[in-house]
Amino acid sequence: MTVLRSTLLFLLAGLAEIGGCWLVWQSVKEHRGWQYAVAGVLALGAYGFVAALQPDASFGRVLAAYGGVFVAGSLAWGMALDGFRPTVWDLTGAGICLVGTALIICQPRA
Repeated sequence: MTVLRSTLLFLLAGLAEIGGCWLVWQSVKEHRGWQYAVAGVLALGAYGFVAALQPDASFGRVLAAYGGVFVAGSLAWGMALDGFRPTVWDLTGAGICLVGTALIICQPRA
């Protein structure tokens, strides 16, 4: 159950962080208006709270593991919302990051 909970929290955190960054990007780079920036900042704040709900008490471990989710999620977000087409290098790198995330989160604990 802990792995399932962590996985769901990582997905929710990814949605909040990547979505928040995308909204700020839209405001600044695409000139969509300050409302996008405000919504992005709120989403980024929500990300911090979601990440804190992880069952592991180690901040460094949780954020390091989240890095892989962020990499893969960012590529997926770009594909879904911006028409980004990743290269085999992008996909291989994201896969390596997700393997690292799994190693960090699923390691044996005493």
